[in-house]
Amino acid sequence: MRDISKEGWRGVWAVAECHEGCLMPVSLELVSKARELADKLQTEATAVVFGHGISGAVCDTLMEYGAHVVQLVEHEALAVFRDDVFARVLTGLILSKRPEIVLAPATYTGKAYMPRVQTMLETGLTAGCLELDIRSDDRVLIQTRAAWGGNLFVNIVCPDARPQLVTVSPNVMIARRVVAEGRVERPEVPFEWLKSGMEVTESVHEKQDEAVRLTKADVVVVAGRGIEKRENLKLLQELADALGGAVGATRAITDLGWLPEYTQIGQTGVTVSPRLCITFGVSGAVQHTVGLRNIDILVAVNKDPAAPIFEMATYGIVADVNKILPVLLEQVKKIRCKSPA
Repeated sequence: MRDISKEGWRGVWAVAECHEGCLMPVSLELVSKARELADKLQTEATAVVFGHGISGAVCDTLMEYGAHVVQLVEHEALAVFRDDVFARVLTGLILSKRPEIVLAPATYTGKAYMPRVQTMLETGLTAGCLELDIRSDDRVLIQTRAAWGGNLFVNIVCPDARPQLVTVSPNVMIARRVVAEGRVERPEVPFEWLKSGMEVTESVHEKQDEAVRLTKADVVVVAGRGIEKRENLKLLQELADALGGAVGATRAITDLGWLPEYTQIGQTGVTVSPRLCITFGVSGAVQHTVGLRNIDILVAVNKDPAAPIFEMATYGIVADVNKILPVLLEQVKKIRCKSPA
């Protein structure tokens, strides 16, 4: 068993996610949070990015959002994602540089390689964090996440072992620009780290692209159990299209198979931060509402006046979805027709 004591570990890392040369928005959220934590600890914030053919603009952007250092690892073996390779490279870098905190995205890829990293480092990992802060007296990371089926929030700490590993759900942190002052380092990695026990024969982007579109949408229309019948989904999609938005769902809807899993919003799904969110038949259970973050306007439609969703709604409409949805859709279409092209 290796030494995992906290002596000699300094710095906060954010693992950036880069697909086909483009930074994912969660990367900027993570590096901004890493900078915030690093400032509290009076240490450096480092962004780590793997890939092949990554442009200098990617590194510049990471520094613009808070990275003092960008660790850029480029190799043709990193052109496609393999969780065993990514985990081995990240673990090797961590053991070499010894950061005290490592933040990674709670995306499909992050969820795949971070448990491997945890196992190889023999330390802890808190998944799907919603808030992060520093305990001032001992440099310990306070990791907040939903627990007990989303019915409460808990603070988790790792007081002794290092590094402190967490994954962070997309759209829960705020990306902030800073004065760009940083440097790029290109560590050499042993060839053994790049060997993989798997072969990627095909990459399918459709589901991932749709999930990204939902998380980036300015308008989100959410289907809950209270929509009652599958036929109403067609009207919800028409409403979302008329508003230039996307359709999301609660777990009850995806469990029924009415919408794909990647549309699920909440603790075990994606997190959205639209300017406008309209929910139909959503009760407001914590398991779902943890996926609604930093929304400017939330409009809730539910026939139960005591539904918890109304407590967080900007505007509440107590009505039967079957009656109100066609009326709302008709009014939105009329307004759209009157709007200048």
